Amino acid sequence: MAASTEPLLIKRYASRRLYNTETSDYVTLEDIAKFIRAGREVQIVDLKTGDDLTRQYLLQIIAEHESKGESVLPIGVLTDLVRSYTTEVQSVVPQFLAASFEMLRDGQSKIMENMTAMNPLSGMPGFDAMRAQQEAFMKAMTGGWPPAKDAAKPAEQSKEDLDEIKQQLAELQAKLSKLGQ
Repeated sequence: MAASTEPLLIKRYASRRLYNTETSDYVTLEDIAKFIRAGREVQIVDLKTGDDLTRQYLLQIIAEHESKGESVLPIGVLTDLVRSYTTEVQSVVPQFLAASFEMLRDGQSKIMENMTAMNPLSGMPGFDAMRAQQEAFMKAMTGGWPPAKDAAKPAEQSKEDLDEIKQQLAELQAKLSKLGQ
């Protein structure tokens, strides 16, 4: 499947069937999970109301994989997620999770860059096969996650990111001090 910048639009009919608007056929949750693993963004909308149902269906995909014994999230993480919905600081958790996954993708990108960068062994017979094995290993270790979208950020962007993080930290400290009063 060719990667596209536009999210794949999936429409949910009243019968709860899911319709892929690109291929004009019905899809299952497992099909949607495959699209996502291939690096494709998806958007699932209710045909009648136009409501965005993407979050609901992504959570359902995760729940189905967890129920099949394909545990991805440790019990402690699931427990903390449930707790985060019952506290005043719930807005911190999604930002933290998003930042954590972004760091993981950045790390994956850097490892792949280092493997393919000018390597003194590149002239050695069998190097390409060894590199292909390493790439397959990394893909297996990261579950096939696509690399970060902006793997090579300029220094100015890093400074802007640092400033944004500092601002978010200051906001969090203000919220926490209000909770403590």
